[in-house]
Amino acid sequence: MARITKDPQERMKEILDTAEEMFYANGYHETQITDIVKKIGVAQGTFYYYFKSKEEILEVLISRQIQAAANKVGQIVADKNSGPHRKLELVLEVMFRTIRYKDGLLFEFLYNDQYLHLMDKLVCKGKQIMSPSLTRVIEEGKEQGVFFVSHPEIAQAFIGGIMETVFEATYEKVPAAIYAHYLETASMLIEKVLGLPDNSLKLMQD
Repeated sequence: MARITKDPQERMKEILDTAEEMFYANGYHETQITDIVKKIGVAQGTFYYYFKSKEEILEVLISRQIQAAANKVGQIVADKNSGPHRKLELVLEVMFRTIRYKDGLLFEFLYNDQYLHLMDKLVCKGKQIMSPSLTRVIEEGKEQGVFFVSHPEIAQAFIGGIMETVFEATYEKVPAAIYAHYLETASMLIEKVLGLPDNSLKLMQD
């Protein structure tokens, strides 16, 4: 039987999709490269043609998810029909939706002591890609007299820290009543950072 040859980009995507599915279903540690290639039906050498290791494929998966979110944020920032306040709410909404994955959380299988260094890569990658867009929204709000900040970059850094605290509570799966307080406090703090009126910013809860 003739061997099926696929386009390199198609094959790479197939490996990524299969690895991602197995990481969520079985766990990152439990999934071996041999499991991935067996499910696809290719030789192990095919995997190593595209990726050096299992950790590298995870890093590519992280970049893929974060870039998809960044593309959505970029569209929001470029939208001339929305004001800075609405853009801010939409950007934060994208962040919340990004950490949701099907019925669970994005890369939830990494949220344990053994793989916290990999989770840190996810956080750092997210900051690198998302921070410039959030800063631009804040700068636009400052120019239009909507946000009252002296240094947009500093304001962005504080908002990023606030959101990171909320996301940590999300992954820790704190009780719903406590989580509601996290969201309420985060909204209040972001309002203070940007000089917004009280109760003018609502963070999504779903």
